[in-house]
Amino acid sequence: MLQPKKQKHRKQQKGRSRKRLVETRGITLSYGNFGLRAMGASWMTANQIEAGRKAIAHSMNREGRLWIRIFPDKPVTKLPPEVTLGGGKGEVDHYVFPVKPGRIIYEIDGVSKAVAERALKMAGFKMPFKTKIISR
Repeated sequence: MLQPKKQKHRKQQKGRSRKRLVETRGITLSYGNFGLRAMGASWMTANQIEAGRKAIAHSMNREGRLWIRIFPDKPVTKLPPEVTLGGGKGEVDHYVFPVKPGRIIYEIDGVSKAVAERALKMAGFKMPFKTKIISR
């Protein structure tokens, strides 16, 4: 699973979700000819990123090249079950990446258009938001 090697601060505050804002960074294809763009806002966990990567790799039959354009570096904490309030903030449970609409999640290159669309469609099923396949 993807997670940071080290961080300046172990725990982070949630922040506020601004669902109507669109992304301003990571919105154009930089590496490959085909990409998967997020059309909604959500926290994407490291497990979801890995599931999408596996779906793409399986669909492309180890051909072409894949770039993952996001990295889960936001820690999410969780208290153990049956713990009363007042014990402080829980331990880090997993890591997420807050996705806004317009962000490119994956890019692929080196395969035909049909193979690329099938692979990105399979990865789109694993995402917690609607996605769109884009090309150069």
